[in-house]
Amino acid sequence: MARQYFGTDGIRGRVNKRPMTAETALRLAIAAARTFTPDGGRDVVIGRDTRRSGEMIEAALIAGLTSMGVTPVRLGVVPTPAVALIARETGAALGLMVSASHNKYEDNGLKLFSPEGIKFSDAVEEALEDAMAAAFEGDYAAPSAIALPREMAGAGQRYLDRCLETIGKGQDFSSLKIVLDCAHGAGFETAPEALRQLGAQLTLIGAQPDGVNINAGVGSTATGALKAAVLETGANIGIALDGDADRLIVVDETGEEVDGDQVMALIAGEMHRTGRLTGGGMVATVMSNMGLDEYLKANGLVLARTKVGDRYVGEHMRAHGYNLGGEQSGHIILSDVSTTGDGLLAGLQVLAVLAARGGKASDMLRVFTPAPQKLSNIRYSGANPLDSGKVKAALASAEALLGTRGRMVVRKSGTEPLIRVMAEALDEAVMLRALALVADAVKAEA
Repeated sequence: MARQYFGTDGIRGRVNKRPMTAETALRLAIAAARTFTPDGGRDVVIGRDTRRSGEMIEAALIAGLTSMGVTPVRLGVVPTPAVALIARETGAALGLMVSASHNKYEDNGLKLFSPEGIKFSDAVEEALEDAMAAAFEGDYAAPSAIALPREMAGAGQRYLDRCLETIGKGQDFSSLKIVLDCAHGAGFETAPEALRQLGAQLTLIGAQPDGVNINAGVGSTATGALKAAVLETGANIGIALDGDADRLIVVDETGEEVDGDQVMALIAGEMHRTGRLTGGGMVATVMSNMGLDEYLKANGLVLARTKVGDRYVGEHMRAHGYNLGGEQSGHIILSDVSTTGDGLLAGLQVLAVLAARGGKASDMLRVFTPAPQKLSNIRYSGANPLDSGKVKAALASAEALLGTRGRMVVRKSGTEPLIRVMAEALDEAVMLRALALVADAVKAEA
């Protein structure tokens, strides 16, 4: 059966339209309470980002949880990884984050974390879908058992302290001029405070949320303002978070953007050099560049690939003993500390290397030569174009053209009505021909 609510990363959509309504949040809260704490009496921690609809969605979650005798613990505006960490450290029955990540304020979403701070598997989400459908049909708590919500003071500081612990005491970033873009999002307080405590010369942008400006011309998917600020201030480096601060994009001192693959390669190399890398390599998705694979092989390491989604990366890491993984888009998991993508945590690792080595970020972050790669996002309405025989035939032709010297990755977005077509090859001209074959076929069907 097709899912009604869950996509590749929780539930997400335009606010007040299915599936992202207050009713959905209410159903989810009731279903989660019955599924994970059927006897009531336990806590569920709730965080949110800065978008206007966050408090509405949070209120619906609170209503559902309290009606089932489950205590909601409000963390306030905190990064998504803070919710995962606090769920794990407090023994909560569940962690809930109200955020649509890098989307604009008109959207919102819900991310769920287990008591171990882990995103749920497809099977658990499917069970929750069934429970949500029947949410209003079961029993609720007795009047005397209705829970009272409470607030956790210092949730952001608790998360900040854990992040700072990862780079050790005595770190000094006073030699670094850093531009930090907080996307007017969930990291607008914790991330600047971390860098201030380390003595960085800090320029802030995207740190004045007003409920509607989250990700608007700032953040990890709109780095123009960050690039300009880096050049204007003569900064050593720029870092952009997204709306819920679970990912980052880095800009070097020349204003050039550095993707997550190069960042992961840098961190992997440093962890390997210092004997901290486990599993004999790292985990990335099918979208990561072939150049990352070649770099790791040259250093005696392996790259394990998963389908797109940082929860699939995390699942593979846990199953096979890796402690580093992530996505080209900048979701990076350092599982010795965090169970999910964490922009601040990853950024601190990069800055610690830059502070220790000196030199230029542009040199340090060109770890490998990327294979030519291009991604085309094609919006569609109606039927899935990937079911078309013409698209399947075009994909077969493209793969034959690439042979063993390239690859195609074609998938439907789990969060937006988009078909993502990615081509990669050692020969750029061949890559572009393969991309055009498939993209043109998808456009014709879309």
